[in-house]
Order: sequence, then structure tokens, then C-alpha cells
Amino acid sequence: MKTDKRQYTDEHAAAGIDAPLPEIETWPNQFPDYEIEIDIPEFTSVCPKTGLPDFGVITVSYVPDKLCLELKSFKMYTLAYRDLGIFQENVVNCFVRDIVKACDPVRITVTGDFAPRGGLGSRMTAQWVKKAAKKRGK
Repeated sequence: MKTDKRQYTDEHAAAGIDAPLPEIETWPNQFPDYEIEIDIPEFTSVCPKTGLPDFGVITVSYVPDKLCLELKSFKMYTLAYRDLGIFQENVVNCFVRDIVKACDPVRITVTGDFAPRGGLGSRMTAQWVKKAAKKRGK
């Protein structure tokens, strides 16, 4: 009989994904077809299993549509992760999810470049692209 000896549980995997975080505010975009890049050079979250801190650089690159991210509220959003138990991969994907929800950009790429722990560094990228509106009548 085989037993499951995983050290990480399904609860660890889902930790932090649905945590209440500060609202990301927006403001009306005034120009079309340009890209905004936001660097978060001192991002911190917590491993949901060990409770040890994860340090990394998060880069958000997006093309706004009708709304842009308001940076002070976005800073408060990022700071809320400081004590949140969440896997690094989920951080990057939650950033994409929450920014899309806030401002519905044309496209967005979020990269997390996390400091090595135990000799292993990790870098992950999540992307989202708005689907083109279907032409009416076709």
C-alpha cells in the first residue's frame, strides 16, 4: 500500500489565493497604445508551509485600455503580501488576476524574480491578453 508522503498539502497550495487585499484604485487613461512598467524591487511574502520570508523583484508591464493603476493604492496592495502565506507562483498569478479585475488592460505581463533559498532561485511569468471584440453581425 502506497502512502502519500508529500510535505506540502493542497491547503498549502491554495493558501493566500483568496485573501482579502486592499483595493487597487484606477484613474482614466488619456492616451492610447503605450506601455507602463512598474518595478517592485523589495517584494516580500511568506512561504505558506515554513513561514519563512520570500524576497523578490516583481515587474508589472501593461498596456492600459480605459484605466490606469493608481500607484499609491497599488503600493498598499503589494505591501499586503508582506505577512501573507502564499506560494511565489501564486503571487504572480494573483497580481495578473487582480490587475485585470481593476483596470481591464489591453495586455499585461507580471514577472516575479525571487531570491534563492537553499541554492534555488525561481523566476516566473504570467500573462494575460484581452480578447479582441467580435465584430457584430458575423
